[in-house]
Amino acid sequence: MQDAVPTMTDTTQARLAFTELLERHRGIVYKVANGYAWHADDRAELAQEIATQLWRAFPGYDPARSFSTWMYRVALNVGISHLRRDSQRQNHSVPIDDELHDLADASAADPAEKHQLGQLQRVIAALDPLDRALMLLYLEERSNREIGDILGLSESNVSTKVSRLKQRIREQFS
Repeated sequence: MQDAVPTMTDTTQARLAFTELLERHRGIVYKVANGYAWHADDRAELAQEIATQLWRAFPGYDPARSFSTWMYRVALNVGISHLRRDSQRQNHSVPIDDELHDLADASAADPAEKHQLGQLQRVIAALDPLDRALMLLYLEERSNREIGDILGLSESNVSTKVSRLKQRIREQFS
C-alpha cells in the first residue's frame, strides 16, 4: 500500500508530512538501529542519524513509491555506513550486547530455546552488512521483491542470497 504524501509547497507542509510518515513508520528506524548498533547510546545515536538522513533525503522521495521501502533503503544505508565506521574503530570485532541476550531470555521460556536464540543472534551479528540487512528484512517477512527494491537487488538474487544464508545458518546450528 502506498502512503499518500500531500503536495508540498513549503517547508512547513513538508515537515508536517515527513513527521507524520516518520511517526507511522518509526519501527523501521528502531529495527535498523538495533540491527547495526549494539550499545544503547550507539543505538540512540544511530536512530537520530537515520532520522536526520531521512529528512535530508525527503525532498527526493517519490510519493508514487512505497514510503516504507524508501525509508528502509535510506535507513539501511545509514546503518551499514555506521557499522563500517564502527568496525574500523574496533578492528572489525562485532560485540554482542548483553541486552540482546536479555531479550532472548525474556522471549524464550526454556533454556534450550534461550541458547538457540543467543546463538542465532551471534550468527546474524557476524554477517556482513548486506547479509545482515537481508536477514533483517527476511525475518520481518518482507517479500523478495520488496527486499530487492530496498537493497537494489533483483528478486532472483534476493531469493538465492536468502537460500544461501539460511543454509549457512543451518550449518552453524548443526
